[in-house]
Amino acid sequence: MDAHHTLTSDTHGERDMETDVVLTIEEAARRLRIGRTNMYALVMSGEVQSVTIGRLRRVPVRCLTEYIDNLLAGPTDIRPAA
Repeated sequence: MDAHHTLTSDTHGERDMETDVVLTIEEAARRLRIGRTNMYALVMSGEVQSVTIGRLRRVPVRCLTEYIDNLLAGPTDIRPAA
């Protein structure tokens, strides 16, 4: 294991996604704590913007933040407790 790998891996052997500019669909799903299928649906519907780099689909981290900001700005479905 080289020094770069050691510095950028967490205790589970995964990269530190906090410094990434773009994420794979799977990484974006993990970041939002949702399933891969739900993440694909959000991307395909345009609710979460993504970019194509060559033949690869990537989700810019800022687009996840924008998605959450839009959710916060919209109406909530939370009903008061009875």
